[in-house]
Amino acid sequence: MKEREDFLHPRNRYYGNFTPENLAFNANLQEFAQKITYICSLETGGKISAEKAYKDIKMLWKNLKSSKKQLGIGQKPPSDDEGNSPELP
Repeated sequence: MKEREDFLHPRNRYYGNFTPENLAFNANLQEFAQKITYICSLETGGKISAEKAYKDIKMLWKNLKSSKKQLGIGQKPPSDDEGNSPELP
């Protein structure tokens, strides 16, 4: 059963700059890509309409954008009063 799960839902290693936020966003991005693949396959196979596929993809995109914003991905780090970024340990 585990082999089938790995085949249907493969997970790739994260090679980027490691932070908990980046890792969480990467997991969200992989899940987004898997769901898009399913939706496209269902639409191509005639199981759902193009309009339904579009609405589902649009909802997934909004959720991904929201997670990016909540995790602070791509935002500048906060700075102190002198305009300096805090030093990392």
